[in-house]
Amino acid sequence: MRKITTLTDGWRFGRSRDALNEAVTLPHTWNAVDGQDGGNDYHRGTCWYVRELTGEETAGERLFLELNGAAMTCDVYLNGEHLAHHEGGYSTFRVELTGRLKDRNTLALALSNEDNDHVYPQKADFTFYGGLYRAVNLISVPAEHFELLKDGTPGIKVTPVVDLDKKTAVVTVETWHNAPSVSITVNGETKTVERTAEFVIENVRLWDGVDDPYLYTATARLPSGDAVSTRFGCRVFACDAQKGFFLNGRSYPLRGVSRHQDLKGKGNALSYEDHAADMAIIRELGANTLRLAHYQHAQEFYDLCDENGIVVWAEIPYITLHMKNGRQNTLDQMRELITQCYNHPCIAVWGLSNEITAASAVDEDLLENHRLLNELCHRMDPTRLTTMANVFMLETDSPILEIPDINSYNLYFGWYLGELEQTDEFFDEYHAKYPDRVIGFSEYGADANPAFHSAHPERGDYTEDYQALYHEHMLRMIEARPYLWATHVWNLFDFAADGRDEGGKHGENQKGLVTFDRSLRKDAFYLYKAAWNRQEPFVHLCGKRYVNRCEESTTIKVYSNQPEVSLYVDGTKLAARSGKTVFRFTVPLLGEHLIRAEAGDCSDTMCIRRVSEPDESYLYNKAATVVNWFDADELDPGCFSIHDTLGAIRENPRAGAIIDAMMAKGASERGDVANAVKDNPALQRMMGRMTLLSLLKQGGADEESIRQLNRILQGIKK
Repeated sequence: MRKITTLTDGWRFGRSRDALNEAVTLPHTWNAVDGQDGGNDYHRGTCWYVRELTGEETAGERLFLELNGAAMTCDVYLNGEHLAHHEGGYSTFRVELTGRLKDRNTLALALSNEDNDHVYPQKADFTFYGGLYRAVNLISVPAEHFELLKDGTPGIKVTPVVDLDKKTAVVTVETWHNAPSVSITVNGETKTVERTAEFVIENVRLWDGVDDPYLYTATARLPSGDAVSTRFGCRVFACDAQKGFFLNGRSYPLRGVSRHQDLKGKGNALSYEDHAADMAIIRELGANTLRLAHYQHAQEFYDLCDENGIVVWAEIPYITLHMKNGRQNTLDQMRELITQCYNHPCIAVWGLSNEITAASAVDEDLLENHRLLNELCHRMDPTRLTTMANVFMLETDSPILEIPDINSYNLYFGWYLGELEQTDEFFDEYHAKYPDRVIGFSEYGADANPAFHSAHPERGDYTEDYQALYHEHMLRMIEARPYLWATHVWNLFDFAADGRDEGGKHGENQKGLVTFDRSLRKDAFYLYKAAWNRQEPFVHLCGKRYVNRCEESTTIKVYSNQPEVSLYVDGTKLAARSGKTVFRFTVPLLGEHLIRAEAGDCSDTMCIRRVSEPDESYLYNKAATVVNWFDADELDPGCFSIHDTLGAIRENPRAGAIIDAMMAKGASERGDVANAVKDNPALQRMMGRMTLLSLLKQGGADEESIRQLNRILQGIKK
């Protein structure tokens, strides 16, 4: 019989083998605090975990150590003997301990998340937590047992092929073991075979997304008593360049979010309860797809996606910076991802890379790496498509776009640069030029600190209000383009990016619809809930945290999935609006007011008040309040000013040197990734068409800094 012992307690931890001065329980990361506080100075190095193993824990004919997440590289020692080395911090690997056990046994694990040139990720806009952040198990099995070592395999692989017309599924079950035979059971039928069995399920019940995510179970048992089982779903995925994504023969637009696997104060050392709480928020939102970025997530979370009918994009951390010495690591991580996750019906696509051209040239080495990954995916899994998330400055005629089966773009027009409408233009132009290519929208978002507000929100102000306006535009854009096979908001939750220092927070990317600690849903969350959640009637008043307002009349915005909303001010009905998703009302401000929105049986309330001066606690970008003062100043048209484009200014050596030094400093404040991609030629061309003033406002420059720079430029003749 198989016995699994989880090694939660009894661990000693330290930064060296000789200084194990901290007792820890698993899961654990050493970057739970310093990886989230900004400064880009979190510990990236080697740390040790040491534990004594008891006789009861090590009993059995064959004994294996299972590590489900050891970041980023791990060396395994038993009684001082080096047994294994693993590179890649997001997948399961196992080590056999049989034959090396003594009367007393000491297990020592040396983990490292230090910088190197061959293990991904190395450059990305998130914290690379180090530690044993998932379960560590001892697995005891009989002499005859299912395979445990090869790429962290579950030992069983299930491939259902569905005939929608006949309502049948042919289910092939493959097993790997060292016994002469195996008994496999599916849907109440058992077959004894050498390795592989085939079953036919009549009147098959489909895994049908969020509507009915039905799961079957396949169980395999050896004569020795060792057994494995896996759940699987019978479904058909397809993509059409004109009509988008299809599930089980019907149009099924994938609309959802992306998720990182971390939490405020805990890092990536999440419990099952943490994963389940995240899934509950996803279901509340009404999303039907998740991009699990930018690496393999916990098996428990893929299980939750299976159970809840969430269609998943799964990927490896081949991201931002291509490393010539990292090719084998990308192949290893992809092989482990597919081996360990193949049976999950939720997974629709394998992601080859993310924004890999942001800090890398599209050369033959990079192209060949992607070809090999694509071939590996199709060799291991002919049933699923491959995809990529391409950085917004990648030219649409790049040869890398021809490698995966389908593509998606990460676009941030209206946030990092450009205008919101450029997203519409990008997809319209792409679709017109390449009508036979399947295209999606893999990342889009705007940072928002819920402490910041404005009656006139604009790009770069980090207000909750601008984030809401940004997503209102993107939602309209998406709904008008049904050919987009999948769209994923970046991100569902704020997450740790220790290199960031912006928007009033240190060490956080604030593009989430929900705060890092999950305590607060930003207004934009309710926009998507109104658009996607058809099960739970609700109404939400936007701007609850924007209490002090100095305008004579104010716009009150309501998000709801109901067709009509009524607004009451101090108990008196102001107006009713019919529409969809977004409802706007103009309310005169006379003093302090109680606002109530009603839609059917749903209601929401908030208080606002008229004040004489703007509340400066709501402002991050102080320059936003003085946007128009430049118009009143007399500018010498024969000299440069902040109204000139970046490209025009850079053509002058003296003016260009000043601007380049300023922008280098700004990139460093946005973390490693911004610093790495700042010289990307396509990005520079885009920025060259923008005025310096718009770039300064996006960067959060204060009024005096803008004035000073303008004075300097006015002293340089064109």
